[in-house]
Amino acid sequence: MKAELVEKAALVITDIPVLINMVSKRVRQLVQGRPALVERRPGMREADVALTEIIEGKITIERIEELPV
Repeated sequence: MKAELVEKAALVITDIPVLINMVSKRVRQLVQGRPALVERRPGMREADVALTEIIEGKITIERIEELPV
């Protein structure tokens, strides 16, 4: 997980426990085969994808609940 992505995502979701839960849930979804909502560049791991989705506003607290696990 890239530190700069964590810092940027923490500006979007300021409640750190909520951010951690969002990333964890989204990583599980990505591992289970759900498509990424952002372009997946070489070297990006699932946590990086989840953080980028949060930074870009592709997932929100409400949106993550709507996505099937």
